[in-house]
Amino acid sequence: MTKQKLKFIDLFAGLGGFHKALHKLGHECVFASELDTNLRSLYQTNWGIEAQGDIKKIVENEIETIPEHDILCAGFPCQPFSKAGKQLGRDDDRGTLFDEIAKILEFRKPKFFILENVPFIKQHDNEETWNYMHSELSNLGYEVNHQIYSPQDFGVPQHRKRIFIVGSLIGLDHFSFDEIDEQKSSLIDIHQFIEEKPTLFKELPKANQECLRLWQTFIDQIPKDIKLPGFPIWGMEFGATYPYDITPPSKMPKYELVNYKGNFGKQLTLEMTKNEMLDNLPSYARVTRKFPNWKQRYISHNREFYNDNKKHINWVVAEIAKYPSQSWQKLEWNVGKGERKLENYILQFRASGIRVKKVDFFPSLVCTNTQRPIIGWQKRYITREEGLKLQSLEGISLPENDNAAFKALGNAVNAKIVKLIAEKLINERPINTIIKSSKKAFNGTHINSIITNELSYDRIE
Repeated sequence: MTKQKLKFIDLFAGLGGFHKALHKLGHECVFASELDTNLRSLYQTNWGIEAQGDIKKIVENEIETIPEHDILCAGFPCQPFSKAGKQLGRDDDRGTLFDEIAKILEFRKPKFFILENVPFIKQHDNEETWNYMHSELSNLGYEVNHQIYSPQDFGVPQHRKRIFIVGSLIGLDHFSFDEIDEQKSSLIDIHQFIEEKPTLFKELPKANQECLRLWQTFIDQIPKDIKLPGFPIWGMEFGATYPYDITPPSKMPKYELVNYKGNFGKQLTLEMTKNEMLDNLPSYARVTRKFPNWKQRYISHNREFYNDNKKHINWVVAEIAKYPSQSWQKLEWNVGKGERKLENYILQFRASGIRVKKVDFFPSLVCTNTQRPIIGWQKRYITREEGLKLQSLEGISLPENDNAAFKALGNAVNAKIVKLIAEKLINERPINTIIKSSKKAFNGTHINSIITNELSYDRIE
């Protein structure tokens, strides 16, 4: 059986997740672009092709230098649309990079495209962003479809939901995400992705280990017949009495605030300035708007938990209060009735607190190296090689600097998912399917020329 050897371009290329997937299917990369100069150099090392720079400048000044191609691939920047970011969308300069994709599609008219982004792009700005994108792609003649996948759907133990958007100028009668869904698997062995004795690894710093020991002591003090909270534990609320369900503290005068206690029960006094009073409140309580219902609920649950258990935990809470970082004063116990040993789990030090999760899959790799997942029983961060496995990018080189390496991994597209999609989207379709879909897509173009063009690709065994 022969396969069509098609030409593809790799935009916002990063580590080359799209490249690996399409290369494994036998296709040829004829153009790549990447803004980061270090990643451009690395792209050359890994894939043997020189990646170009700023795609905005290329499209504006020399779009003709982008070669003709059959497939456009782009994991365009997700930060403008991410729920973890400011959600500025197309108001963010990076959010307009979709327009550069559209201009290339209009200029070169590749038969297919595969795009990747965060799922929230579908809901962003009351779906205005999505409607705009879909309209632009449809107006260019593409039939468009999309689906949300995570590596864990296909046996790779990483929770990382992303939306994959596909388009075709010859229709999508031959393609269905249902066929890809059939390849999903609930069988995940995370231990196949964890090295028992890695040669190179970053040990969890002693300060972090000490923090975990202190939280372990906290857990040990809670009687076994009392359930550990499923809600985030916010230590700052232990002993606090400031109001949270009416006027926010920042809107209250000093003479009213002196009636309340802040972080860990510290009394607010008239000797404090208003700013000092606010500094003695949790950072999330210094807002000017009424607290949202979910935040009120968490505060209420924490204060109730403390009042019920303070005789057990008061002394260790006083030690936790000494940490200067409020993120170390919070714990997210996400393992339910699991064994009460922090070292048995996958851990993360996050801005929202120390997260504890089951050993079933890793949390999503993110751009921040400080949030790199921790293998509790080995007291170390995941290695670079383990990170590559979680993005299905085994065998390639990473930036030498760990921060840069995990930032790149956090931005990467998972090559396994792309390969599953691409091999269904780009296949040997029967001629009658091509004729049918081509008539629908091109409406009046001489069909023989379409068929000739469709079947004229170089072939490889």
